[in-house]
Amino acid sequence: MSETVRAAARVAPIRRMLPALIAAGLVAAGPVRAADPIKIGVIAEAQSVAGASIPQAVQLAADEINAKGGIDGRQIQVVTYDDKSSASDAVRAFQRAVSEDKVNVVIASYISEVVLALMPWAARLKTPMITPGAASNEISVNVHKDYARNKYTFHGYLTSHALAQAVCDSAKEVLVGTLKAKTAAIMSEDAAWTRPLDAAYQECLPKSGLKVVEHVRFSPDTGDFTPIYNKIEAAKPDLIVTGIAHVGVQPTVQWQNQQVPIAMTGISGQATSSTFWANTNGGTQGVLFDSVALPGVALTEKTIPFSEAFTKRFGGAPSYAGFMAYDAVYYTAEAIKRAGSTEADKLVEALEKTDYVGTVGHLKFYGKDDPFTHSIQYGPGLMTSVLGQWQNGKQVAIWPAATANGTMILPPAVKAAVP
Repeated sequence: MSETVRAAARVAPIRRMLPALIAAGLVAAGPVRAADPIKIGVIAEAQSVAGASIPQAVQLAADEINAKGGIDGRQIQVVTYDDKSSASDAVRAFQRAVSEDKVNVVIASYISEVVLALMPWAARLKTPMITPGAASNEISVNVHKDYARNKYTFHGYLTSHALAQAVCDSAKEVLVGTLKAKTAAIMSEDAAWTRPLDAAYQECLPKSGLKVVEHVRFSPDTGDFTPIYNKIEAAKPDLIVTGIAHVGVQPTVQWQNQQVPIAMTGISGQATSSTFWANTNGGTQGVLFDSVALPGVALTEKTIPFSEAFTKRFGGAPSYAGFMAYDAVYYTAEAIKRAGSTEADKLVEALEKTDYVGTVGHLKFYGKDDPFTHSIQYGPGLMTSVLGQWQNGKQVAIWPAATANGTMILPPAVKAAVP
């Protein structure tokens, strides 16, 4: 027998045993490789008052999930892009995120114009996208109108219609009931999200006991609000009901400096950020605003722990979009587990079944048959809102009573005007 034949004879039994040895773990099948990460792309306004919380909250949630083993053993990798509040920059970021960085899902923006610009790309590139802060009705209405194409977009925040109802709900109980307010002026920035908001205000404020006596829409580029406040004061409303997010500092500071004798409430996206007191140099004293959550207010058992962890890590409490972005990571993680996959259509189907108690309440999406398809459901037992007020540098919740941690105060100018 030749040496070659003898060698083959010696190796043959080992070859026959290899499958069993590998199965028993006694022989490595090849190089050990960690499971591929699950990539979440974050497109946000990283330098803005309300948008800065989005990438921070996503990273915090991802780190918490990773510390507990990730999603079925896979770690979450966050890839962040600053869109500089520009729809065109956001589109380029989305294209890069999907085509080059191979993200599995995108969490994007608090600006409605940005999200509306991204929707066609989510459809074209078949990539699930969740907005944690944009409000325009058009987002979820577009999903409803063309579900097959737009099903990849999830409106992970309240619609403008729901936000208006939240403002009316708090106004009816607190401002009409306590302040005896009877009239209101609507003051909103000219933006995609405020057109349906204002229309809903016009409908629900009268039902709450507030007659609308003035309606002002202004350019986000407005530098001097004196003429606007003069016009509103001439109408003699009891309340100014706002719809502002792209702006916030300038109208708030001028409201205070001009000593406008009218209480201000409504939606003020920037007022939900803990930095707003410093940004306005205290000009926000006494301003009322509706938000999805506030620091120190236990809407659920998760609200305060998240807020405290966020503040410890980033030096300030999250804006409303931070709360929503944090929850979005967690219910997306649950959806990936349910789907057993990050494949887009399977993930969409799993996200539609979201039933998650997060920092802001019980989160569910409206279904295909609802006009606001894929928007977060609003109402008792689901997600509602909190009426907050800036008092001496702190955000205080004054409604609903079950979660309030303070009582309403009147700014000096308003108090002086009350008979």
